Amino acid sequence: MRLTAQEVYDKLINEDQILQLKGQIRFYLGDVDIVVKQRDVVGNIIQEWLQGWLDKRGIEYALNDNSQMPPDFFLNPDDETTGLLEVKAFNRNASPGFDIADFRMYEEEIQKKPYMLHVDYLIFGYDMSDDGVVTIKDLWLKKVWEITRAMNDWPINLQVKKNVVQKIRPGVWYTEKGRIMFESMEDFIAAIDQTVWQNPATRRDSGTWMARFLRYYEEFYKIKLNVPRWDDIKDKYQGQ
Repeated sequence: MRLTAQEVYDKLINEDQILQLKGQIRFYLGDVDIVVKQRDVVGNIIQEWLQGWLDKRGIEYALNDNSQMPPDFFLNPDDETTGLLEVKAFNRNASPGFDIADFRMYEEEIQKKPYMLHVDYLIFGYDMSDDGVVTIKDLWLKKVWEITRAMNDWPINLQVKKNVVQKIRPGVWYTEKGRIMFESMEDFIAAIDQTVWQNPATRRDSGTWMARFLRYYEEFYKIKLNVPRWDDIKDKYQGQ
């Protein structure tokens, strides 16, 4: 059986009623059996759980060999340009702490493979009680521009260490407080392009990055995008 990302989401919510379920993480070694109560392990285990869920439901997929880049699953194993599903999870009692991708790798990937922009992000907001009971408080299906925002000093939310740009980080998309997420894919692309220029490690590519991206996108989708200049929209995202 083949399902789209939306159908996977709908099945989890409506048929399996995942928001009503309770679970535990158990570890066996010899004759000792414990319930794991460390919250920081839940996120990785949820991805493995979803793979088990896909198997048990008879849903076809292929795994991505590149663990550094989305997606985790190809829901159409015959065409790895469609049905791209990335799984993320975070403690719902805190802000999202996961990485979206390494910035340098991501800007190169979406330029040459524009379909990578259309990865669906299946995001689990989980809770773990003091006695180790895991529940899913929220489940979202989002595109990358719906979960990212700008920073004061950068057009996109980034992890920056010692002035070196590293990971793209999510915003808080499920509240009206704080900065808004990008309103469209085109605005997100404008922010990426500006970040390519602003980042010393990628600035040499900034003169041709947008032109190359637009050409590859049009060749693949037969659609000519109209991407705004960052200076024309930045007040909408950085002027809050």
